[in-house]
Amino acid sequence: METEKVRLLIIGSGPAGYTAAIYAGRANLSPVLYAGLQPGGQLTTTTIVENFPGHPQGIDANQLMEDMRQQAANFGADIRNGVATKADLSVRPFKITIDDEKLIEADALIIATGAAARYLGLEDEKKYAGMGVSACATCDGFFYRKKVVAVVGGGDTACEEASYLASLAKKVYLIVRKPFLRASKIMQERVMQNEKIEVLFEHNAEGLYGENGVEGVHLVKRLGEADESHYDLPIDGFFLAIGHKPSSDIFKDYLEVDKAGYIVTEGATPRTNIPGVFAAGDVADPHYRQAITAAASGCKAAIEAERFLMK
Repeated sequence: METEKVRLLIIGSGPAGYTAAIYAGRANLSPVLYAGLQPGGQLTTTTIVENFPGHPQGIDANQLMEDMRQQAANFGADIRNGVATKADLSVRPFKITIDDEKLIEADALIIATGAAARYLGLEDEKKYAGMGVSACATCDGFFYRKKVVAVVGGGDTACEEASYLASLAKKVYLIVRKPFLRASKIMQERVMQNEKIEVLFEHNAEGLYGENGVEGVHLVKRLGEADESHYDLPIDGFFLAIGHKPSSDIFKDYLEVDKAGYIVTEGATPRTNIPGVFAAGDVADPHYRQAITAAASGCKAAIEAERFLMK
């Protein structure tokens, strides 16, 4: 297997990975970045980004990520296509296998592999991606002011998303497959007391419909029971809030992760339990998951990596 030695390896190409590459490049660390399965990260699944500072009119998400990629390249980052398929973090240099065919040995490592939103698995979720289907109310809720939306989920995240959307939308339906909410008591109360939110217990979404975007959802009530019933509910937006899966599987044998798989870092730093290995962006962030917070953590990871390599 071909082997290459590098000072700093960055895995992932969302706002965290690209920002880390910008900072590391400017620090003359000659960073090598592998873009992963989804170059540009989760942001490329949305359309216009209106909450990234410096773009008063908003910016196309793919353009924003291309600008970041170009900026990193301009400062000397070596950006490559490829997926990290195996990791050995037991000793330095750290060993990362790319596409099962090339071995990279790195003195320092920044993991910015992100997290993927969990979807129901409906074909219509792909069909209407960016056209009414979203997994981030904070990102896309603004586009649904005074409109009707549905949120799928019954936990704290779903209740938070529904409450946030209720401050913008005309009406929010919370689609819950169980006859109860799993959310904490305070979140349940917040939802139940909000007159804009209607909870649809024991409901499952079967599909979506609409000509040029989401116009409604096909629902089934009490799926599999004798009184099962089907009906269509007109909505303008369909939000998934059933969790995220961090892309941390190949590192779990070495790094501390929480029960959901997010890499655990030291306080507000990107430092992991292994010196020289840093985690940035959504792979280590179960709370905020925003482009701006990911970029900020990428900055921190690069600064920490520079300090580590100078020792």
